Amino acid sequence: MEHLLKVNGVEKIYGKGANTFQALKDISFTIDHGEFVGVMGPSGAGKSTLLNVLATIDTPTKGDIYVEEDNIAKMKEDKLADFRRDHLGFIFQDYNLLDSLTVKENILLPLAVAKKPAKEIEEKVTAISRSFGIEDLLDKYPYQISGGQKQRTASCRALVSNPKLIFADEPTGALDSKSATDLLESLSNLNEAHETTVMMVTHDAYAASFCRRILFIRDGGLSQELVRGTHTRKEFFQMILAELAEVGGDGNDLV
Repeated sequence: MEHLLKVNGVEKIYGKGANTFQALKDISFTIDHGEFVGVMGPSGAGKSTLLNVLATIDTPTKGDIYVEEDNIAKMKEDKLADFRRDHLGFIFQDYNLLDSLTVKENILLPLAVAKKPAKEIEEKVTAISRSFGIEDLLDKYPYQISGGQKQRTASCRALVSNPKLIFADEPTGALDSKSATDLLESLSNLNEAHETTVMMVTHDAYAASFCRRILFIRDGGLSQELVRGTHTRKEFFQMILAELAEVGGDGNDLV
């Protein structure tokens, strides 16, 4: 079976002439259908740049990025906008919800933009909100709910259109420990039950322990990979902490 995501020789350089900075250096890896992959590394290592390039928010200076057979690194902007809407989902640290819309309206936005039938929209919103435990909040507005509930709403919006790939950028960064655990368990359950493919950038070893595989970035390049395999989540958590100690710092100060 072909890989869902294939990253080949990706580089990103900012600036021109003498004032250039290479944020990503010859990065290559693959993600298969149904994986839950974490990306970790020290501050300034290139994690967010990598996510932005893969998520089509930024463009690579060099290299190829295939989502199945489509090379999104070479795609024109008009086609890219359609591809982003139809195939990619995004969860950000600051939620990016619209305060003028209810929780339900925020969740169904991607389906409305795609002009899906009303019955299909209703069914999908009901199913996804139930899986994240927020079906009782659908008529509330974002300013009426907690941070954890906002992030679960944002996650529902990212997943409701059943995208090929979910990009999560520090999704637990603004949450308390209980809300973070609730969100991570919901994402993990969806990943296992529906083979939803997730790539998550995180500085937090606890959040990373919910992943099946971790890619470590250092100085713009891939430095190490950890695979959970048959280990329990708690065992994987200890493996991640040990690896973070090797690269410098611990799971709480790597951003």
